[in-house]
Amino acid sequence: MSVPVKLLPVEERPREKLLREGPEALTNAELLAILLRTGVRGHSVIDLAQQLLQHCARQHPKNPLGRLLRLREGDVRSVVPGIGDAKLCQVVAALHLGLRAQAEPLEVYDVSNPKAVFEHLAPRMSLLDQEQFMVILLNAKNHVISVEEVTEGTQTSTLVHPREIFKQAIRRNAHAIILAHNHPSGDPTPSREDREITLRLKEAGRTLGIEVLDHLVIGDRRFVSFRERGLVDWS
Repeated sequence: MSVPVKLLPVEERPREKLLREGPEALTNAELLAILLRTGVRGHSVIDLAQQLLQHCARQHPKNPLGRLLRLREGDVRSVVPGIGDAKLCQVVAALHLGLRAQAEPLEVYDVSNPKAVFEHLAPRMSLLDQEQFMVILLNAKNHVISVEEVTEGTQTSTLVHPREIFKQAIRRNAHAIILAHNHPSGDPTPSREDREITLRLKEAGRTLGIEVLDHLVIGDRRFVSFRERGLVDWS
């Protein structure tokens, strides 16, 4: 049986170590153990954290910490006993708060700058192992109304229909929108399907009177702006 954290020397306990030396001094397992809070019979909280990280590493060897963002109870219950809804919610909520804190705010003037849009969206999208489609809703002065997740797909594709994109835009009385989706491969090179859906959405927006200003494809620390590259006709 593993040693419970409360029986470890004070200098080895994760919370006390964090308070004394700062988060940089802790291992990933120790930081995760603080989020999990408690272990289960026969396994200390640090054991649970290590097992959870090992599970994520098997599923996503290149980015096991990123895999924590996509945890679901069914993913881990049979692999790491004792990880249920409460612990999963604690971990996922904390990680997403961190991503949101890292995201650059979108100022009024920033929406015309694809790099600013990328820096706002990348923390929440570049680590995902599934494609996700987002839409930024703008009012008549190009102020950001909201950033909406529209749909989530597979590791290689996401299914997007114009009605899903424009439903929120119409409901929120948006004047224009910016599209964005990620490539889990890390390569932001637009596919033929990306070009086709961009053209479809531009046409749909023209019919509805809602301008599509750009479409960003987000990869690993890189992005492609359809407008910057002139990949479709923006006239």
